Amino acid sequence: MKRRFTGLAAIAAATALTLSACSSDNGRGSESNDDATDDAAVTVSEGATVGVSLPWLGTQNWKEADTIFKADLAEAGYNPIVQAGDNKVANQQSQIQAMVEQGAEVLVVGPIDGTQLGTVLEDAQAAGITIIGYDRMIENTEAVDGVVQFGSVKTGEFQAEALLQGLEEEKGEAPYNIELFAGGPADPNAQLFFDGAMSVLQPKIDDGTLEVVSGQTDFTQAATQDWDNGKAQSRMDSLLSGNYADKEIDGVLSPNDGIARAIITSAEQAGQDIPVVSGLDAENESIAWIASGKQYSTVAKPTQELVDQTMEIIDSLAAGDGMPEANDSADNGVKDVDVYALEPTVVTQSNLEEFFADNDDVMEIINDNK
Repeated sequence: MKRRFTGLAAIAAATALTLSACSSDNGRGSESNDDATDDAAVTVSEGATVGVSLPWLGTQNWKEADTIFKADLAEAGYNPIVQAGDNKVANQQSQIQAMVEQGAEVLVVGPIDGTQLGTVLEDAQAAGITIIGYDRMIENTEAVDGVVQFGSVKTGEFQAEALLQGLEEEKGEAPYNIELFAGGPADPNAQLFFDGAMSVLQPKIDDGTLEVVSGQTDFTQAATQDWDNGKAQSRMDSLLSGNYADKEIDGVLSPNDGIARAIITSAEQAGQDIPVVSGLDAENESIAWIASGKQYSTVAKPTQELVDQTMEIIDSLAAGDGMPEANDSADNGVKDVDVYALEPTVVTQSNLEEFFADNDDVMEIINDNK
């Protein structure tokens, strides 16, 4: 099998990252995680069927995951079943059930709603299947053996720090008028991104450096249902018309790149100067906007790194070595789940070319938009 041993080495060196296995009859016993298990007994067979359940293909990162998992699992000698749920929980539940029926020995799950998969995953675990969360936490169930993700709280901190940096660079002296956006409330990462960001921004709100003119500072007020760009743009339209008729907006905390572009479009249409806007996922369209100075920042969470880390866990199982040692853990509401946490990177115009220097396709986008 072909492999690229990058993630586990990085994890061993990254024990200080901010982020915050379970039992079945697959050689792991039947006790809780605390009592569990000799993880070395957790194995999968050579050429195992691996099911990958993604939430949707509506953003660049999930499209990349679909393509990369199909290619890398097949190249490594596994039998991949890779499907996406179109952001409908019932679809994802049915797809996971079908993967179990088709003999999957490992399930890699990026949940649509981290709280809604307990029953189907508990059935899978009872059948001896190893369950790996991908990018998002699987919540309120014992039926998860580990989660691969970039540090979610750290990601939010980075977004907020970039926003503050951009305000200082581009908008003169404080105070600054800002607004806050968050992701979809069903996605457990969305709250963590927001919490991380607010740990940085709230002291600046309290001391008067920042003013949230609308007063909408709670996650429930800032959340964007389904991560829908159109809903974000409609909210931004309302915020501007209701609060900025006689003042300028200086900056916006955005939870991802698609919403960032919607926010910027709304500001332009309202006749505002472009505010400093954060982002996430380093989507190609936003890379072009950062290169041109239209979007201030994004946070890169390379899909290939997430897939590589997941593949190394699967390879460890196939080699008879069980679940590798994780570098973090997080409470999913029922148990502490092992987290294989990777470090995100803030990308602005200042480090754009350096970060993507080895990616010819992205460098072409950057050069075309300077």
